[in-house]
Amino acid sequence: MNPVRLWVSAAIITFVVLIVFALSVPHTRDIRVEAPLSPATTGVPAVTLRDVFKKGVHTISGSIEAPNACTFVSASATLVGNASSTENILVAISLSLDSGVCLQIPTRVSFQTTLVAPASLPIVVTVNGSPATTTPS
Repeated sequence: MNPVRLWVSAAIITFVVLIVFALSVPHTRDIRVEAPLSPATTGVPAVTLRDVFKKGVHTISGSIEAPNACTFVSASATLVGNASSTENILVAISLSLDSGVCLQIPTRVSFQTTLVAPASLPIVVTVNGSPATTTPS
């Protein structure tokens, strides 16, 4: 048998094996990756709240259970209402998820905000725009 024919046959067989292998191996774009659940899809977490009123200033502090320790929590308080409706204090809490690598263990995160308002006003809390349930601390 001719050695050139052997080399050509070996090259053709190798080429066919490599093509079949490349076509049969799953590609990363073919694998479906499930996105992590956001706070909006898992429900609004309960907020622990404490209001201290002193000299016309409400100091509202509390904590919320975040999905992980890398979650950034910010809170702002505003006076809501007008002459025709009752006034209340709206505490808007914003949870922003960190896109980096973080251990996915629920963590209690504290926040604090202040507001000048009359005493004895009811407090309404929202988390990322959704109403939240509160428990006193």
